[in-house]
Amino acid sequence: MRELATIARHAGTVLAGQLAVMAFGVTDTIVAGRYSSEALAALSVASAVFVSVYVSLMGVLQALLPIWAEQHGRGDTTAIGASFRQSLYLALGFTLLGMLVLVFPDPILAWTEVPPAMQADVRAYLIIVGWALPSAMFFRLYTTLNQALGHPQLVTWLQVGALVLKVPLSIWFTFGGWGIEAQGAAGCAWATLLVDYAIAVIAVVLMRRQALYAPLQLWQRMEAPDWARLAAFLRLGVPAGLSILVEVTSFTLVALFVARQGALAAASHQIAANLAAVCYMVPLSLGIAISARVSWWRGTGNEAQAQRLAWLGLRIALVSGALLSGSLLLLRHHLPQVYTADPAVIALTATLLAWVALYHAADSLQCVCIFLMRCWRVTVAPLVVYCSLLWGGGLGGGYWLAYKNEATSAYWSMNPTPFWIGSASALALVAIIFIYLLYRVLRAHK
Repeated sequence: MRELATIARHAGTVLAGQLAVMAFGVTDTIVAGRYSSEALAALSVASAVFVSVYVSLMGVLQALLPIWAEQHGRGDTTAIGASFRQSLYLALGFTLLGMLVLVFPDPILAWTEVPPAMQADVRAYLIIVGWALPSAMFFRLYTTLNQALGHPQLVTWLQVGALVLKVPLSIWFTFGGWGIEAQGAAGCAWATLLVDYAIAVIAVVLMRRQALYAPLQLWQRMEAPDWARLAAFLRLGVPAGLSILVEVTSFTLVALFVARQGALAAASHQIAANLAAVCYMVPLSLGIAISARVSWWRGTGNEAQAQRLAWLGLRIALVSGALLSGSLLLLRHHLPQVYTADPAVIALTATLLAWVALYHAADSLQCVCIFLMRCWRVTVAPLVVYCSLLWGGGLGGGYWLAYKNEATSAYWSMNPTPFWIGSASALALVAIIFIYLLYRVLRAHK
């Protein structure tokens, strides 16, 4: 019971912060939807590209959590500081890569056939958030460090405070006023940029002044790149980041493929996707909390306790996934009204949420499983499963149903439902395979 309470506190704190971050997207979706359906459609496409890039790069840095948590379990605090400094080189390299994609988005817009009328707004949004990426990546390192230490409270307070700043800024810049012209979807991007740099600066100040970080000796002279250590980071982080890239793009690329169906389909899909992403914060928070605790116990040398906690986390994911999926089904006709007053968008979104409920039930299990497998440094097998099922079965299957199969494409004309059917079915298979893989991994380490 003591471990359950520890995990619950950690997961609850992380969840509060993650929901605050997700509220960034919810805020932007509501603000853009109230501004115009065209702005909401442009935001749907632009945020799909940004999230694909950011979350993938974030996954590389998030994968360092087991390393730092194990060092924490061994009591090797100065090693954490040295490792954190080396991780800055990793963050710099991937930040430059991400900025290249976001600041020059034309190849992606052309490949996904985003309508020309939408491209100017999408491009403006992506360029702005591209320049926000350096601060966002540094803050992700700071977040991962705190989670590994078992002290996510400071991060959560910063994320909640950022939301308080984000909401009025998004409204102001989107609708204009007080000397600023209305900027539509781009206004949401400007608000994100200002908020991201504000919390990154505060994080630096905290790292210098808080007693929590003193034993880590973070503020030493920056060492030259340790190529052996960076290679170890990459062996863990790159497959993890690619796995998240596949998972996220199988989700976000749908927005780009749906864009050709028009503003109604794009706006409805954006609301459904936003609600799915909000629900995802629960298993994500649980995965972070349970993997930090499992890695801590592995660092102390107590493998049996680590494995007991792994199965406990999976049971919690099953229960929480079922509860949230049921809630989506019950409230599917009411939740869209929070985002828009358009009756057509509300009706279509309600239909999509029935499939979102199935999607989340599977998502909850597979998310916690993949975090747990990383505790035992298993990253390549999940990547192969993701590529085969999420891209091949989910995204590819949804595209085939929507555009290539004559019967289904005629039935679901101008409707994103086929993509949600493909994604939910594929994710259910992923969850089953991941549970089996986790079972094999734990048996091999008994």
